[in-house]
Amino acid sequence: MPRDATATREALLRQAERLFARRGLYQVQVREIVEAAGQRNVSALNYHFGSREGVLDAILSKHGDPTDLARGELLATVGRDASSRDLVAALVVPYTAHLDTPEGRDYLRIVAQLSATFSAWRTLGTGTGPWLIEILTILEGRSDDLPVEVRQERVIELIMLMTVAASERARVLEKSAEQPLDAGTFAANLTDVLVGVLEAPLRGPLPAMVTDTAVG
Repeated sequence: MPRDATATREALLRQAERLFARRGLYQVQVREIVEAAGQRNVSALNYHFGSREGVLDAILSKHGDPTDLARGELLATVGRDASSRDLVAALVVPYTAHLDTPEGRDYLRIVAQLSATFSAWRTLGTGTGPWLIEILTILEGRSDDLPVEVRQERVIELIMLMTVAASERARVLEKSAEQPLDAGTFAANLTDVLVGVLEAPLRGPLPAMVTDTAVG
């Protein structure tokens, strides 16, 4: 690809990241991305990415593929029989590393908007790598004291909490670099919270809540 075409593609990708993160995946128009990238040709995005969905896939691959490779390396280091904390850390550490850059923070804010797809985490697709699936599968198979259906639900809740927590920190970091928790403490605390989500005992039905509707 010629250099000027490469520059155009990167400009479109970056502006799509920025706008999707701040305005929402389904609120941003293709025309806005093209204009923000300094392009006059309204078909520039379709030329480089095929469609709006194509540029989203490119964003997810750009950030998600190296993230999954890092997860695979961590899994190889700790092993499949590692503690749940070490396995969850293999998910969290590469993911929260995106908080270090503006592009990474935008990526985290975009992923959090895809929550409707999280229940299909077993399906290998753009942004869902084999090592993510491998680690989640191992975690789902633990905690024999919990019914299978509960373990399955908790894995989905883990994904949701991890992505929302990282997205919110990304949003706040854009406003101020000074935060109550430093990066390492944030990642460690999030890891411990997620382990709790997976392994907390199921205590049975909640008591009925009685409300007083009498008018005095």
